[in-house]
Amino acid sequence: MSEMRLIVAGAGGRMGRTLVKAIAESKDCVLAGALENANSPMIGRDAGALAGLGDNGIKIGSDAAAALAQADGIIDFTAPAASLAFAKLAAEQRKVHIIGTTGLSAADDGAIQDAARSAIIVKSGNMSLGVNLLAALAKRVAKTLDQSFDIEVLEMHHNQKVDAPSGTALLLGRAAADGRGIDLNARSVRSRDGHTGARKAGDIGFATLRGGNVVGEHTVMFVGPAERIELTHKAQDRMLFASGALHAARWARGQKPGLYSMADVLGLGNF
Repeated sequence: MSEMRLIVAGAGGRMGRTLVKAIAESKDCVLAGALENANSPMIGRDAGALAGLGDNGIKIGSDAAAALAQADGIIDFTAPAASLAFAKLAAEQRKVHIIGTTGLSAADDGAIQDAARSAIIVKSGNMSLGVNLLAALAKRVAKTLDQSFDIEVLEMHHNQKVDAPSGTALLLGRAAADGRGIDLNARSVRSRDGHTGARKAGDIGFATLRGGNVVGEHTVMFVGPAERIELTHKAQDRMLFASGALHAARWARGQKPGLYSMADVLGLGNF
């Protein structure tokens, strides 16, 4: 199969630059274009130079439709509004769309689901192999233990992250909720302050920490009457997310239109 031609959205940001570098280091993918918001000061800059690779001749632009027309797919770690626009374009052109964007609302998820009728979309709050294995483990442990074990999700990220809880924390919480057979939206506790009363059995709690340049740390705790089980993942380099996104793109290239997760990509659906 020929090299997969990929567009990087948000190519001027930290994750975008990492994706450009990951594509340059891959043997079967090629950078077909780089995108930023039309008002970004990165417009016109060389994507390779920004990624620390030296000039590669790919200038950052803002015309997503034209760029995607010359590519097999787009990798998108941007913002909800941008991701919805890219999903619509991917549907119109029947292309692959890899979404690592977090902070999406239920309405956003619905729009992406609609786009997936024509596009091949892989969406995940975290693209790393380790985190998705952790989610599978959290689901299994939650299914095995009864409600005498309280579930808490603790996450920490760098001080520039804008959404909380993180997409990964929600991914893990959702996995635990699925294991328990409950609705996370109805049973999650996102903050505690003041006189909160006793913890309700069956709730899933979230705690958020922000500071420094932490790439991402997540722990799912199962706290019982006399013991505690902790499942932890610590990301040390953004390249692991980029590598996962490329793996997802390669996998998606041969799939039918639809909305997929990293569990699908990694074959963890029946874990």
